[in-house]
Amino acid sequence: MPRTILTLILIPFSALTALALWHHGFWGILEPNFQSYGAGQVFADLVIALTLFMVWMWQDAKATGRNPWPWIALTLATGSFGPLLYLFTRKQPTT
Repeated sequence: MPRTILTLILIPFSALTALALWHHGFWGILEPNFQSYGAGQVFADLVIALTLFMVWMWQDAKATGRNPWPWIALTLATGSFGPLLYLFTRKQPTT
């Protein structure tokens, strides 16, 4: 994925995350996910998507000689920032 697109995603997402943390704190971001089935479904969907990405990231990191553990830990700690930064720092395949 071109770094330009990743940058256009990372910058506003980082700003939104910083604003949410500032206004609501870490628990304030997570708490609404446990207040309704709809919110819980969205949270479960995010967990499933990130888990699938971590499986792919593990395989890709091993195939390209990278240590997958920092990226897995970053994903578990920060959610989508892990995969986005992994893709941002990944060497682009040459065609």
